Amino acid sequence: MARKEFQHYEAVSAAVRGDDGYNAAIAVKALGGSAAPAFHRVLLDQQFKTALAADQAAVQELERLVDVTSEGELMFAQD
Repeated sequence: MARKEFQHYEAVSAAVRGDDGYNAAIAVKALGGSAAPAFHRVLLDQQFKTALAADQAAVQELERLVDVTSEGELMFAQD
């Protein structure tokens, strides 16, 4: 698991259970807030056999994350 902090939000790598395995995800939560995090699946075309593999892929996506909008949406660096 990896964590990145922005001006108003924090983002954490995660794995989400899917129908045929796990999906890589990034969970976003307001800094200092008590609301549950919102999970954003990333790498939608990929399924992983283990939660560890999905989280490792999410860590790589988290490295590309440059900001979180005021609505909690992810903003990635262009490749």
